[in-house]
Amino acid sequence: MLFSSISFLYFFIPAMLILYFAVPFKLKNTVLLAFSLFFYAWGGVTYALFMVIAILLGYIFGLLIEKFRGKKNAKLFVSLGVATIISFMLYFKYTDFFIDNFNKVTGLSVPLQKIVLPIGISFYTFQIISYVVDVYRGEKAQKNPINLAAYVAMFPQLIAGPIVRYCDVARELETRTHSITEAGEGTRRFILGLAKKVLIANSMYDLSELMYAADEKTVLLYWLYGISTSLYIYFDFSGYSDMAIGLGKIFGFHFLENFNYPFISRSATEFWRRWHMSLGSWFRDYLYIPLGGNRVPKWRWFINIFAVWLFTGFWHGAAWNFILWGLFFGVLLVIEKFWLLKYLEKSQVFSRIYILLAVIVSFIVFQIPTLGEAFTYIGGLFGAGGISFASAETLYYLRSYAVLLIAALVGSTPLIKKLAIRFSQSEKSAKVSNVLEVIMLVVLLVVVTAFLVDSSSNPFLYFRF
Repeated sequence: MLFSSISFLYFFIPAMLILYFAVPFKLKNTVLLAFSLFFYAWGGVTYALFMVIAILLGYIFGLLIEKFRGKKNAKLFVSLGVATIISFMLYFKYTDFFIDNFNKVTGLSVPLQKIVLPIGISFYTFQIISYVVDVYRGEKAQKNPINLAAYVAMFPQLIAGPIVRYCDVARELETRTHSITEAGEGTRRFILGLAKKVLIANSMYDLSELMYAADEKTVLLYWLYGISTSLYIYFDFSGYSDMAIGLGKIFGFHFLENFNYPFISRSATEFWRRWHMSLGSWFRDYLYIPLGGNRVPKWRWFINIFAVWLFTGFWHGAAWNFILWGLFFGVLLVIEKFWLLKYLEKSQVFSRIYILLAVIVSFIVFQIPTLGEAFTYIGGLFGAGGISFASAETLYYLRSYAVLLIAALVGSTPLIKKLAIRFSQSEKSAKVSNVLEVIMLVVLLVVVTAFLVDSSSNPFLYFRF
């Protein structure tokens, strides 16, 4: 079930809200868990059972770690817990990848298992790991299995993040407040995220697919593909994060921000402080720092950086293009830390051109699974192969999508947010702004609904995660 679907918007959410706010607080996590399991089982009951098993294992390991805290057995149980939970993800997500590459290296023909990837397994695996490690680091183990299961299976962030660490919501699992103000803010955030996903991300996806399928390749076509793909991935991912954060507020949870206008960055270092922030902080706290971070000899620091980015790429998908995508950013970050960053900080223009080009190149690699084809597209950005600059077909699509492209480009910057804040600064304009905002949100919801009813295109990026 997708957030951007009629069944979710007009059946699942209304039913859940009615029951969630009808029951006393002690039953709210139970209701949240029940609806979350139903939400996940919508895509396959079997995989919901696997998730429940993973949660139970995390629960047991948490209790064992707390029981033996300060003793050698605690380290043993945290290691076993992490290894066991990761083994679930390794089996479902990477079995065929390893078999396929083993066959290529050895010349054998070991049959692929053709395992269907459970949606969201990368996200809930990391959440269970964060729970086990947080307990090892001193957080109290969750005695109530319902509360722990509600944390892991919580449907708002289950399939697309942000990655919510246990230490960030442990208190709110036990006690949290609900208010009309918070629910209103959450609803506003949800509708804006929904609009980003349906109106912008889906349109950018359609444009990228048209460019990919076009017969006559041109320089302009490759640029339109790279730009529309980058915008699609950003609005799809950030739109889902906005919806998750909004839903969390309605239910009394405060998830951390996941995106902060990454396209205005001036370096890869800054880009990854603004892009998928929950993943970056997760790898920093649970992998980079335990490896020693930068408090090690320079050669070891170099290895730590590349280990993090190797796993960052591999986390996104079981394919070489994802690994290359991660290592690409690892190389950029190393180059910046050792040399380039001081020059980027002095330039307002070159630094922005540099990172936007790097992002476009990286997302071409990210989106196109065949590396040879991805390199062809990257070369096409610069006219490799003697291709023409434009064609009648390319110019037609540029004119057709010009308004949406401009809207997406502007929407990827904080310009609209700054204008809205400036407009609502005075008391009088604030009242007008509040009224206009309500009208805008209602109109957006109506328009989104119309798009969902009429359109057959509703791509879901996270099937690969």
